[in-house]
Order: sequence, then structure tokens, then C-alpha cells
Amino acid sequence: MMLKSAMLAVIALLAATPALAQEAGTPPGQEPAVNDPAVKPSARTLPVITKGKGLFRAFGEKPGLVALMDDAMERWLKNPRTRPFFENSDQARIKMLLVEQFCVIMNGGCTYSGRSMAEAHRGMNVNEGAFYALVEELQVAMNKRGIPFRAQNRLISALAPQSRDIIDR
Repeated sequence: MMLKSAMLAVIALLAATPALAQEAGTPPGQEPAVNDPAVKPSARTLPVITKGKGLFRAFGEKPGLVALMDDAMERWLKNPRTRPFFENSDQARIKMLLVEQFCVIMNGGCTYSGRSMAEAHRGMNVNEGAFYALVEELQVAMNKRGIPFRAQNRLISALAPQSRDIIDR
């Protein structure tokens, strides 16, 4: 567990460095990050991590995010560590909200209609093992879809701070 926490911290650090924080396919210096880690997102305000559209394009824009969430949900339902959180839920709504969330974070022109991560996960008893299993399955789904490693790191680094609002035991 400590190794995975350290891995996420390293990813967040690397993604914040100028060399790795570039948009997928965008030359250095042309797409500065605009994420402020000190600002905690509310239900409707998520951290937008880029001014450009390169990251959103690297994920295949909205259709790519929909396909990614389809793949990820399938993986989460197969994984015994994550299945309990999804099998009796409104999976279509969860996928839609994650597409919205990721789209906002990547400056894709979407609006997030869900609750804050703290509100949405309150009382679910999510532990570190389940959270990291979710992240691992998401990474496998991103790899399967051919999303560039740098683009994956940008997204994961933006999502990593949300672990504080999701893990509650």
C-alpha cells in the first residue's frame, strides 16, 4: 500500500514538472498547466489542468472518454476488490459522471453535474486497497486504448488528490 501511495505521489510530481506536463503532441512551453493543487474542487468546480485541447484529444475527446469508461467499468466489475462498489449501482450514471469529470479536468468543454467526491463516497467504506485497485484497472483500460503514458500521468496526477475525499477507512 505504501508503495502505491508513493507511486501516485511520484506520478503527481512528474506530471507537474515542465518536461512531462506538456500536452500530448504539443511542443514544450505552448500548453502551460493551469491546475492549482491548493484549490479543492467542489461539486461543480473541478481543477482544469490545461489551457489547450491536446490532452483531451489524446484521450479521444468525449467519444474516447465514453469508450474508456466502458472498458474501465467492465474491469471494475470483474475485479473482486472493486466489484462491490459498482455491481449494485447505476453503472451508466457513474460512467456518465466520470466522463463529465474527466472532460472538465482536460478542458474538453463539458460541465460536471455530479456531487463532490466526498459527498458521493460518504459512507461507502472505501479502503486504500479498493481505491488503488480502481486506479490500476483504469490504467490498464487506458493502456488498452493506447492513451499515451504522459497523458495518463496528467489525468492520474489530477485525480490523485481526490483519494483524501474517497478513502474513508
